[in-house]
Amino acid sequence: MEDFKVINNYLMIRLPDEIDHHKSVDISSKADRYIMSGRVENVVFDFERTSFMDSSGIGIILGRYKKVSCFGGKVYAVNADSRIRRILLMSGLENMVEIMDAKKAYGEVEK
Repeated sequence: MEDFKVINNYLMIRLPDEIDHHKSVDISSKADRYIMSGRVENVVFDFERTSFMDSSGIGIILGRYKKVSCFGGKVYAVNADSRIRRILLMSGLENMVEIMDAKKAYGEVEK
């Protein structure tokens, strides 16, 4: 799977093994280009490979949420292990981001 892929109106982002400040700048700018293209309404962050995320990862998610929620889009987090899920919950992102298992999320995309 590519790291960035549009399926229907969903931008699927497969995140790297570690998300820090340096990687977050690149991820955010690439995601924003897809969002601004007008082909994307929703964003799915896939944490399958991710074992480390600092606060810049929260910034990636929050920034994309702000962009897509303006026009009714949603943000999803899938395949988050217990550490990543805890970070998402502690940061309060569960109020903005739907945390789900991959099968359910990808099923939504393919509708």
